[in-house]
This record gives sequence, C-alpha cells and structure tokens, in this order.
Amino acid sequence: MRRQSSRRDMRIPTDLEILNTIYRIYHSDFVAFERGDGSRDSKIYVPIDCKKVAGELKVDSDIVFGRLYYHLEKQYGYKQDNGSNVHFFAFKVGNDSKCVNFPLMTSILAGLRQEKKKFWIGTAVAVLALIVSTVSLTVSVTQLGSSNKSMQPTAEASLIE
Repeated sequence: MRRQSSRRDMRIPTDLEILNTIYRIYHSDFVAFERGDGSRDSKIYVPIDCKKVAGELKVDSDIVFGRLYYHLEKQYGYKQDNGSNVHFFAFKVGNDSKCVNFPLMTSILAGLRQEKKKFWIGTAVAVLALIVSTVSLTVSVTQLGSSNKSMQPTAEASLIE
C-alpha cells in the first residue's frame, strides 16, 4: 500500500531558511560561551540539534543534517594555507557532535540575506517598470483613440458642406 505524501514530505527548505533557523535558535548559546564553563569544547563550533531545527522548519531531520553535512560543508568548508581544515559543519568537535562553525555560518547567512535583498530590489524595480510601461501604453492608446474621434466628420459637419 502506497503512503500518501504529506505537505511535510514535500517541503524543501532553502539554505537561507536553514541557516536563519539555526542562527535564531543558537545565537544566544554562541554569545553565552565562556571558556572553561563546560557548556561545550569550542567557542566557534556550536553543537546543534538537527531534529530541533527540522521541527522548526517542518521537515525530516535527515534533510537538515544532509544539507549541512553533505552540501554546505562541501560548499563552505575550506583548507587553510597551513593545511588545517576549517569546517562549516563538523560531525565531531571534542566531545560535541554535529557542530556548526557559527562565525562562518553567520558570514554566509549575511551573504545569502544580501543576495535575497538584491533579488527583491531588482524584482521590485522590474515590476515598477512594467507598471509604468503599462500605464504609459494605456494613456497613449486612449489619447490616440480620442484624437481619431475628433478627426472623423460628424453628421453636423457634413450638413454644413
């Protein structure tokens, strides 16, 4: 028997949505870190709960984990000149698992937000230009129609001749 897919199964969150959600949930944890307080092993690597993030996004937790580990880590993780890796998403940092490099994530998030803003500004300008063009065309057609009517001979004009 085939299972009907629900809306939850169909939804695919964007990178921006995932990172915004992580930022919103874990920003206070990142800021509250004090070395030696035992909350986590590293300031910059913040452990996250993929199930919690997925719950906020109303998707399966494996979708969130997969995007972070297989996609975003490959896209944004890098190797420094000295050969050490800087992970975007590390499976394990000390005793903490599933950690996001919070400062790197914040930088990427800022870039994604800026891209979205540019997209919407460009779209708004294009829509505004379309509206102005449509109004201009409508005014031109309306004026052309009214000027043609004034040039046509009326019944009174033909009687005078």
